[in-house]
Amino acid sequence: MCTPAPYSGGVSAHPDRSVDWPQVRLHVVTGKGGTGKSTVAAALALALATSGRNVLLCEVEGRQGIARMFDVDPLPYEETRISKGAPDATGRAGQVDALHIDPESALLEYLSMYYKLGRAGKALDKFGVIDFATTIAPGVRDVLLTGKVYEAVQRPRRPEGKRGDKGRDRAAITYDAVVLDAPPTGRICQFLGVNSELAGLAKVGPVKSQADKVMELLRSPRTAVHLVTILEEMPVQETSDGIAQLREAGLPVGGIVVNLVRPQALGPGALTRVRDGNVDPTGVASDLTRAMVDVDAGLVGSLLDEARDHAVRRQLEDEQRALVAAEDLPTYELPRIAGGIDRGALLEMAQLLREQGMA
Repeated sequence: MCTPAPYSGGVSAHPDRSVDWPQVRLHVVTGKGGTGKSTVAAALALALATSGRNVLLCEVEGRQGIARMFDVDPLPYEETRISKGAPDATGRAGQVDALHIDPESALLEYLSMYYKLGRAGKALDKFGVIDFATTIAPGVRDVLLTGKVYEAVQRPRRPEGKRGDKGRDRAAITYDAVVLDAPPTGRICQFLGVNSELAGLAKVGPVKSQADKVMELLRSPRTAVHLVTILEEMPVQETSDGIAQLREAGLPVGGIVVNLVRPQALGPGALTRVRDGNVDPTGVASDLTRAMVDVDAGLVGSLLDEARDHAVRRQLEDEQRALVAAEDLPTYELPRIAGGIDRGALLEMAQLLREQGMA
């Protein structure tokens, strides 16, 4: 009766380029809650870690989501090797390190690095001053979190042939790319723009200098803010609003990842017939009989109701897909994966992102 339509994948806005973001070193991934932005960030890190490249995957929301996805112990405040990346055509894969950035540890590191407090900084932590500072002033948290990401991105590259890290301080490893699992779309401009506000308040000194350098990176072509959505009205609208806000703030918009795409079980013609009720129940019954299925009127009616529901949802999804396309940005699609997300699923998603030109 119906010819299935294969999963189509995403459509790049730049079909003449094999990779859409060759100059980007910091990939910021944001999206409305429930769209799977953390999963997409992990898959993107795996996709980027090919041909011997080192990638750092950072999280800043305190949920230890990376550890759960990769089935490793909770991450400490240090760069930890968690996986190999997705192999390229020659079979070569790079490495993925992860970093769980918590504001208290970042503040201690900041005080030690810029104010040489050393033991005094630890004493402040003992008395609860650091926890007080990062709780009473949320902006301080964002400054520290983005500052740590900036440090990882800015590390000088080592010459070819000297990229190994055996026996080296983990914090000295150079990364070819950094992927940041960032706060949701509704807070992303505030999170990324906090250093701009800080630079305006601090007229001189190391605080202003650091804030200016972070904003220079975040507004440069070396950064791209990618947005994750699903084909539903609210997430797509929030994505559109987020793109407008990022552009207004002078932050570089990357691509759109449409996640959790359902299989396209029916072709366009079949969808129209099912949605309009132009399907002959006797034909369905005959097809089922040929497939050696026991048929009754209740089964046929139930199947037609499910098919109609699917057709209606597909129509709504196609309307939202058109709105995404209207943003005129590189767009990538990832399917809904049955059985949950594990490392195998992440590698599958990473391969799809590479095939579509995101990495």
